[in-house]
Amino acid sequence: MTNSLKFFAFILMLISCVAGKEEPSGPPELINTTSRPTSRQWKGIRAFQDSTIFFSNDFDGGRLSGLIMDSTNHFMAVITAENYPINPSPWYAFKVWSKTPKSVRIVLTYTNSRNRYYPKISTNGQNFSPIDSAKVNGFERSGSGIDNMPESIEIHLELSKDTLWIAAQELWTSTDIDSWIDDLVQVENITQTVIGSSVEGRPVRMLEIGNKQAKRGILVISRQHPPEVTGFLAMKSFIETIAGNTDQAIAFRKNFMTYNIPLMNPDGVDNGHWRHNMGGVDLNRDWQEFNQPETSAVRDFLNRKKAEGFEFVFASDFHSTWKDIYYPLDSTLVDENALFIFDWIEKIAARLSVDDPNVAPSVYVKPTMVSRNYFYNNHNIPAIVFELGDNADREFIKKKGKAAAEELMAIILSK
Repeated sequence: MTNSLKFFAFILMLISCVAGKEEPSGPPELINTTSRPTSRQWKGIRAFQDSTIFFSNDFDGGRLSGLIMDSTNHFMAVITAENYPINPSPWYAFKVWSKTPKSVRIVLTYTNSRNRYYPKISTNGQNFSPIDSAKVNGFERSGSGIDNMPESIEIHLELSKDTLWIAAQELWTSTDIDSWIDDLVQVENITQTVIGSSVEGRPVRMLEIGNKQAKRGILVISRQHPPEVTGFLAMKSFIETIAGNTDQAIAFRKNFMTYNIPLMNPDGVDNGHWRHNMGGVDLNRDWQEFNQPETSAVRDFLNRKKAEGFEFVFASDFHSTWKDIYYPLDSTLVDENALFIFDWIEKIAARLSVDDPNVAPSVYVKPTMVSRNYFYNNHNIPAIVFELGDNADREFIKKKGKAAAEELMAIILSK
């Protein structure tokens, strides 16, 4: 069998895998989170057309599994996941440039998935914006959910010797987030610590914001799933608001601690994963078995704080999905001290003039394999999953994160 046939046989094998589902219709089944093998990408530069056009995935966050030139200036980019089965969140990110000006078309195609994320473009790898819709073919969608998305899309690019970055969402790698943390810790009463390490040994960093003599506080985590950048951006605005210089923020920091883990899955983010850590596991299914070091680090931290007599009065896990949505625990399942979350959601909606805040309470507290359930069931922390839409306007995300922080501080300070 030729190498080309072997490649396509491998692709067909991957397509035959069954994708994991995000939201179960009945009581959720406990998922085995024992480590599974992951497939590492080949990282490097690919050259085409007598070495005049170049593609690269050789950077943190990069994902470009295969590349085929099927005609002059026309390419097919194949995007595969780290392992299967997996939730269909097909991340891609690559660089492309040319020795001489060229107009090229690139088809993005996937194994065991469809296109989910509208392509973004950058000239520096830092500032991304959606590609002009006139240069994207086939991105029609008939509703939410991967089944309503196209199997592939085609993008039209004007290349030169200057590098273009193409990505599913903005790149916020561990290096970028470390820089953000380093900037924040310049503020008084904000420090950072390392609470553990990832599978590959990357630090799991935590921001500590406020008066360390305080005996109450909140917990905020983000990026269990690598592509969920909009959730991270809302969390970033949320934390920056708490770290701000308003009278409200100063009073909150005086009386309450905020513990923030902005990057739960540094390996997955830096390796350009669709969903999993380097243990091949969805971290937000490992809050009961704790087979992975990233979730175990948070568990151990919470157990230490409990032993110290510290009380967490709120926890939020920021994510992204097809649209903005809140996932609290159903009001019939929680103690009275957790009901303020519903009032909080209404206050955020009022601030943003949103008529329907899209609340979907979970009627299952167990199993505790997701973070929200573990926080409440094991530590009695009022908790929520705070989801932002994949395509949410970035300025709106910033406003929502700010409003969420301000309304939460107002409620907690008034108690």
